[in-house]
Order: sequence, then C-alpha cells, then structure tokens
Amino acid sequence: MTTMLGVSLTGRDVLMVGAGEVTARRLRRFVEDDARVRIVAPELSDEVRALVAEHGIPWMPRVVRESDVEGAWLVHTATGEPRVDADVAAACERRRILCVNASDGAHGSARLAAETRSGDVVVGVVSDAGVDPRRAGRLRDAIAAALRDGRLPLRRRRATATGRVDLVGGGPGPVDLLTVRARRLLAEADVVVADRLGPLDVLPELDPDVEVVDVGKRPGHHPVPQEEINRLLVAHARAGKRVVRLKGGDPFVYGRGGEEVAACLAAGIPVDVVPGLTSVVSVPQAAGIPVTHRGVAASLHVVNGQADVSAATVAALADPAVTTVVLMGVAALPRLVTTALDAGAPADRPVAIVENGHTPRQRTTRTTLGRAVADARRAGVENPAVIVIGDVARADLLLPAPLLAGEAAG
Repeated sequence: MTTMLGVSLTGRDVLMVGAGEVTARRLRRFVEDDARVRIVAPELSDEVRALVAEHGIPWMPRVVRESDVEGAWLVHTATGEPRVDADVAAACERRRILCVNASDGAHGSARLAAETRSGDVVVGVVSDAGVDPRRAGRLRDAIAAALRDGRLPLRRRRATATGRVDLVGGGPGPVDLLTVRARRLLAEADVVVADRLGPLDVLPELDPDVEVVDVGKRPGHHPVPQEEINRLLVAHARAGKRVVRLKGGDPFVYGRGGEEVAACLAAGIPVDVVPGLTSVVSVPQAAGIPVTHRGVAASLHVVNGQADVSAATVAALADPAVTTVVLMGVAALPRLVTTALDAGAPADRPVAIVENGHTPRQRTTRTTLGRAVADARRAGVENPAVIVIGDVARADLLLPAPLLAGEAAG
C-alpha cells in the first residue's frame, strides 16, 4: 500500500547517486523546487554536466559510499547498476531516509509521481503496486488537459487572509477562444465580475455557489459606474475571495483595465492581467478581413469612436497604407467619414462594418467612405460593431487573382 505525501524539498538536502539520463530528467525537478542538490557519480552525462555548471551543483566524482547519504532528506539513486542502487536504498532504510530507487521503483521507500500543476495545485500520479511510468504519464496528461480546460473543481474551500483579482480578457465571445489560463482562473474563482460582451456562455460551467456580478455597460446606459466596479473588486478580494474580472476583448484595449489594476494596487490587493483576443483584430478576422496585408496595408491605427478625432487619426484616415479600425464608433461614423473626406481620403475607399463578430448574429456591411453613412443607416447598423476603413476591407482582397490570358485552371 502506498500513501501519497506532499513533501517540500525547498532548502533541504537531496542526494543524487548516478548522473545519467534518469538523473538529468529528475534533477531539473529538484532544482525547480529549490532543493539543495548534490551529486555522487564517477562521470556526468552531457545534460547533467550542463545543469551542474548552470546551477552550481556540488559533484563528487567517485563511486558512492554509504556515508554519503548522511544528512539527506531524500536520496535518488539511478546508477544503472541494480546492486549498487539496492545497496544505497538499504543504507537509507537503516537511517530512515526516504529513497527513490530508479532501478526498481517498487523496492524504494519513495516514488516520484508523474506530476502536473495548475496554479498552486499540484496533482501527482503513482502506481500502488508495480511500476508503469508510461501509464502514469498518460493519466497525468489527461488530468492536465482537464485542468487546462477548467473542467475540474479548482476552487479553494478555505478562505485566505487576502484574496486576489485577475483581470481576464475573454476575447470576442466564444468560450473556445478563451485562453487556457483564463479557463483555469475561472475554475478557481469565488466571484466573477462580468461585462456584457464577455464570453458569458462560460458562466453556467461555474460552481453554483460562485457569485456572479453583472456590471455590463450598454450604449448610453452604465448602471454600475467604473468607480463602483473598482470598489467591488477590492472589497471582495479583501474578504479573502479570488475574483475574476471577466471582460470582452483584452483588458488593456479600451477595457479600462489599467484603472482597475491601479485601484487594486492602491489598496494593496494582488492583481494580474490575462490577455484576450482584442476585437481590433479578431472581429475583422471573423469577417475575413486581415487588418494588415502585404502590399496593401502595413500599419494599423486604432480609434475610440467616442473620443475626439485626433491629428493622428486624421493622418491615418488619409493614408492609403494604413488600416483604421474604429471601436464603439457607430454613432461617430458621420463625423469620422467627414473627417476622412476632408483629409483627402477618396470617397471610394473601402469600409466594412462588422456587427456582433464571432456570434451567430454576425453581419458585415461592406461599403465605401462616400456611401458609409447612408448604407449604415439603411442597414440599421448597431453596436457592438467594429468599423474597418482601408483597402483591406475590399470584398475581393483574399479571392484568387483572375487568370491571365492563356492560363488554365488546375
């Protein structure tokens, strides 16, 4: 019968006997755990030699002696000679020192688990009888995949003195466009403070007792002011909760994420930011529009449609080699069109307006600067929408070039 223990080796003496391939693989693990490693072996393999040089690991270039195990918390023996490894294991047994015998794991007093990590959670897999590292490794990999997908219960069940806040970029909406880290943090969350345009379909996957706070803003309607959102994040974290601020797109692209980070730091709350697919790129992509394209557009200018038109925006709108992407710009479209035309942009410059990108309600209106206002009004264009101005918005941009005279298909 095997009992699994979580043992901290940080700052503790670990003796490694032998310096071949197995030692190299496991030496990295002990080094990452900040153990005080020493090696006894007549020779070092190239990989172990590199690790010894990199980390300044003490090496005794000789055969092992029984006295070498003295003072160790853990001994790992992998000489490739079963008799030597058995002698080392026996010496450890006499001194009540845990020993991993790589020659015959079933006869060592300790085993190294096939290990995977997710945040501060470590999961190890060992065999209770016999040794089957490939089976343990495959099971470990399956558990790791479930942890990455947020399909396992990662939430803490004991409150901590101080919680934390993670600003998570949810991307354009589909759950499968969330990052792996975002899924893990959501699985660990006690409180989720969610925007209207985030990937809301992920919320039903959370534990039933996870508190979800809706702070979604709509055009002209902000029921929860930004200052109150900041206060909510800090208050929940101070109560020892793990808080996820779930946003659409990326927190630092017109998401006011910088203000929320500043509020947490001012309150002494640990905070981190997880990037997401910004709608600047992902929504045009959903409509088959590359925001840059060789020979067409080499630069990208991003505009907040609710802000005043800057000199940089005027220059971008007039430059045929620049793609201008406008967020939150439906109401500002007449002003932007007038600015572009006054700056010298041609009336036939392509424009695409992509509504509800990456959702079943996605719709693209293709037009030109000269017709954009009338066409948008006729189509009833509404937010959320991303406006793309530039030659990359041509409907035929990515179509195959017409065959030249005398060419044949195939």
